[in-house]
Amino acid sequence: MQTTETVEVVTGENPVGSVIWLHGLGADGHDFEPVVPELRLPADLSLRFVFPHAPVQPVTVNGGMAMRSWYDILSFDAEGRADRTGVLKSSAVLEELIALEIERGIPANKIVIAGFSQGGAVAVHTALQTQQKLAGLMALSTYMPLPDDAESALGRNDLPIFMAHGSFDPVLRMDWGRASADRLIELGYTVDWHEYPMAHAVCPQEIADISRWLSEIYAPEL
Repeated sequence: MQTTETVEVVTGENPVGSVIWLHGLGADGHDFEPVVPELRLPADLSLRFVFPHAPVQPVTVNGGMAMRSWYDILSFDAEGRADRTGVLKSSAVLEELIALEIERGIPANKIVIAGFSQGGAVAVHTALQTQQKLAGLMALSTYMPLPDDAESALGRNDLPIFMAHGSFDPVLRMDWGRASADRLIELGYTVDWHEYPMAHAVCPQEIADISRWLSEIYAPEL
């Protein structure tokens, strides 16, 4: 039974695919809702966008203030940036959302998992560990949260991956994202990497590139 609240946007009748998109720290499922019309996807491509809300919980680096968060952040260094227990718990939530889309009639190979920042970290981890044969992974301004787990990756390495990062991101350094992309390449994945002159955000060119990538993923449905 689904317990995670979500926001949904459907671009047409009888969607042929689903994009499950996780927001960043302190945001909610509405954060990327306005991006859907900005993607300007082909009129004959009907997709369901699912934007889940992270739970409200204390975040250590923010003085223990409670906010929507996929996992706790103990510090801003590599060792403390991701709470393992929290990452695994949120990854299980994402797996549940994938299962729900399958129950709703969307096969796994038509499901893209996506995320920004914290949400992207959960998406990256889940893509490596899931037994589902997904359509793709979209990881925005993010990184691999549990790199040691990559050695036991279950995901297939022909999974299409789109990764993007701002070149002057002050929140999550681009070299963290680039190092994660390089690690994925070492594991045999092909990564479509993009850099943009921006901070911890998204920009018009990135949205255009995401639109192109999604259109390519779902091209057989057009």
